[in-house]
Amino acid sequence: MTRWLLKTEPSTYSFADLEREGATRWDGVTSNAALKHMRAVRNGDELLVYHSGDERSAVGVARATSDPRPDPDDPRLVVFDVAPVRRLSRPVSLATIKADAAFAGFELVRQPRLSVMPVADAHWRRILALAGGGGED
Repeated sequence: MTRWLLKTEPSTYSFADLEREGATRWDGVTSNAALKHMRAVRNGDELLVYHSGDERSAVGVARATSDPRPDPDDPRLVVFDVAPVRRLSRPVSLATIKADAAFAGFELVRQPRLSVMPVADAHWRRILALAGGGGED
Protein backbone atom coordinates (compact mmCIF):
# COMPACT_ATOMS: atom_id res chain seq x y z
CA MET A 1 0.00 0.00 0.00
CA THR A 2 1.21 3.46 -0.89
CA ARG A 3 0.26 6.72 0.78
CA TRP A 4 -0.55 9.94 -1.04
CA LEU A 5 -1.32 13.58 -0.33
CA LEU A 6 -4.24 15.11 -2.21
CA LYS A 7 -4.58 18.88 -2.30
CA THR A 8 -7.92 20.58 -2.57
CA GLU A 9 -9.08 24.16 -2.30
CA PRO A 10 -11.59 24.00 0.60
CA SER A 11 -13.84 26.64 -0.97
CA THR A 12 -14.20 24.29 -3.97
CA TYR A 13 -14.25 20.90 -2.20
CA SER A 14 -13.32 20.42 1.45
CA PHE A 15 -12.75 17.44 3.70
CA ALA A 16 -16.08 18.34 5.35
CA ASP A 17 -17.73 17.93 1.92
CA LEU A 18 -16.13 14.48 1.61
CA GLU A 19 -17.33 13.53 5.09
CA ARG A 20 -20.87 14.74 4.32
CA GLU A 21 -21.02 12.92 0.95
CA GLY A 22 -19.27 9.78 2.18
CA ALA A 23 -17.40 9.33 -1.13
CA THR A 24 -16.37 11.25 -4.21
CA ARG A 25 -14.59 10.93 -7.52
CA TRP A 26 -11.20 12.65 -7.33
CA ASP A 27 -10.88 14.57 -10.57
CA GLY A 28 -9.94 17.92 -12.04
CA VAL A 29 -6.18 17.31 -11.99
CA THR A 30 -4.40 18.37 -15.18
CA SER A 31 -0.72 18.63 -14.18
CA ASN A 32 1.33 15.92 -15.87
CA ALA A 33 3.38 15.27 -12.73
CA ALA A 34 0.26 14.97 -10.55
CA LEU A 35 -1.45 12.76 -13.17
CA LYS A 36 1.55 10.44 -13.12
CA HIS A 37 1.04 10.02 -9.38
CA MET A 38 -2.72 9.58 -9.81
CA ARG A 39 -2.11 6.73 -12.26
CA ALA A 40 -0.13 4.97 -9.51
CA VAL A 41 -2.89 5.17 -6.86
CA ARG A 42 -4.47 1.80 -6.05
CA ASN A 43 -7.69 0.77 -4.35
CA GLY A 44 -7.00 0.75 -0.60
CA ASP A 45 -4.17 3.31 -0.64
CA GLU A 46 -4.24 5.80 2.22
CA LEU A 47 -4.68 9.47 1.38
CA LEU A 48 -3.87 12.59 3.34
CA VAL A 49 -6.27 15.39 2.43
CA TYR A 50 -4.61 18.79 2.41
CA HIS A 51 -6.46 22.10 2.20
CA SER A 52 -4.62 24.58 0.00
CA GLY A 53 -5.36 28.29 -0.30
CA ASP A 54 -5.61 30.23 2.93
CA GLU A 55 -5.65 27.12 5.17
CA ARG A 56 -2.52 25.31 3.90
CA SER A 57 -2.96 22.37 6.28
CA ALA A 58 -3.34 18.61 6.28
CA VAL A 59 -6.83 18.08 7.67
CA GLY A 60 -7.97 14.49 7.18
CA VAL A 61 -7.27 10.91 6.18
CA ALA A 62 -9.13 9.21 3.35
CA ARG A 63 -8.82 5.98 1.37
CA ALA A 64 -8.83 5.28 -2.35
CA THR A 65 -11.81 3.06 -3.08
CA SER A 66 -10.96 2.34 -6.71
CA ASP A 67 -8.01 2.09 -9.03
CA PRO A 68 -7.53 5.01 -11.42
CA ARG A 69 -9.50 5.06 -14.66
CA PRO A 70 -9.89 7.48 -17.56
CA ASP A 71 -11.86 10.60 -16.74
CA PRO A 72 -15.24 10.24 -18.49
CA ASP A 73 -15.12 13.94 -19.41
CA ASP A 74 -11.57 13.84 -20.79
CA PRO A 75 -9.93 10.43 -21.33
CA ARG A 76 -6.45 12.02 -21.31
CA LEU A 77 -6.97 12.61 -17.58
CA VAL A 78 -7.57 10.09 -14.78
CA VAL A 79 -9.90 9.86 -11.80
CA PHE A 80 -10.31 7.53 -8.83
CA ASP A 81 -12.82 7.18 -6.01
CA VAL A 82 -12.16 8.39 -2.47
CA ALA A 83 -13.89 7.87 0.88
CA PRO A 84 -13.18 9.64 4.19
CA VAL A 85 -11.55 7.74 7.05
CA ARG A 86 -11.20 10.38 9.75
CA ARG A 87 -10.57 14.04 10.37
CA LEU A 88 -7.20 14.80 11.98
CA SER A 89 -7.49 15.78 15.65
CA ARG A 90 -5.80 19.04 14.74
CA PRO A 91 -4.73 20.32 11.32
CA VAL A 92 -1.02 20.23 10.50
CA SER A 93 -0.05 23.46 8.79
CA LEU A 94 2.44 23.88 5.98
CA ALA A 95 4.39 26.24 8.28
CA THR A 96 4.69 23.44 10.86
CA ILE A 97 5.82 21.01 8.18
CA LYS A 98 8.38 23.44 6.75
CA ALA A 99 9.76 24.16 10.23
CA ASP A 100 10.37 20.44 10.92
CA ALA A 101 13.71 19.13 9.59
CA ALA A 102 12.14 15.67 9.22
CA PHE A 103 10.28 16.99 6.14
CA ALA A 104 13.33 18.34 4.26
CA GLY A 105 12.83 15.91 1.35
CA PHE A 106 9.02 15.93 1.38
CA GLU A 107 7.40 16.76 -1.98
CA LEU A 108 5.06 19.25 -0.25
CA VAL A 109 8.12 21.30 0.73
CA ARG A 110 10.08 20.71 -2.49
CA GLN A 111 7.22 21.06 -5.02
CA PRO A 112 4.46 22.92 -3.20
CA ARG A 113 2.26 23.39 -6.29
CA LEU A 114 1.94 19.65 -7.00
CA SER A 115 -1.67 18.60 -6.25
CA VAL A 116 -1.10 14.83 -5.84
CA MET A 117 2.13 13.46 -4.38
CA PRO A 118 3.47 10.38 -2.61
CA VAL A 119 3.98 10.49 1.14
CA ALA A 120 6.83 8.43 2.61
CA ASP A 121 5.94 6.28 5.63
CA ALA A 122 8.13 8.40 7.93
CA HIS A 123 6.42 11.60 6.76
CA TRP A 124 2.98 10.00 7.14
CA ARG A 125 3.74 8.94 10.73
CA ARG A 126 5.19 12.35 11.59
CA ILE A 127 2.17 14.23 10.23
CA LEU A 128 -0.20 12.01 12.19
CA ALA A 129 1.91 12.49 15.32
CA LEU A 130 1.83 16.28 14.83
CA ALA A 131 -1.95 16.04 14.42
CA GLY A 132 -2.21 14.31 17.79
CA GLY A 133 -2.86 10.90 16.25
CA GLY A 134 0.24 9.15 17.60
CA GLY A 135 1.64 8.44 14.15
CA GLU A 136 -0.59 5.47 13.36
CA ASP A 137 -3.81 5.26 11.42
